[in-house]
Formats: sequence, structure tokens, C-alpha cells
Amino acid sequence: MDEQGIRLMNETERLKYEVADELGLTERLLRVGWAGLTAGETGRIGGIVARRLREADASIR
Repeated sequence: MDEQGIRLMNETERLKYEVADELGLTERLLRVGWAGLTAGETGRIGGIVARRLREADASIR
């Protein structure tokens, strides 16, 4: 993903790519897309993203 594409993403999308990178899935994600990841991989990404969003929401309150 180029820099322009990253700037056009909303915060949740950006967070999903950040988590995928942390899990070492970026190359595969860019090659095959989200549909090419397993349910376990996407579930793990979604779980981490949800936790971070909850934590961010709690810290604002």
C-alpha cells in the first residue's frame, strides 16, 4: 500500500493494517487481500482492533 492509500483510510482501517503488520501478515495481505486470509487470522486482527478501540474509548472517559 502506498502512502497516499494509507492517508485515505479511516482510523479503523489504518488500525487493521497496523495490527496485520504486527502479526507479520502485511506481505500476504497485500498480495491476496483480506479474503485470502484465514478466518483465524482475520478474527485475531478483529479481536485486537476491537480491544484497542475499547481501550481508547475507556481512556477518553
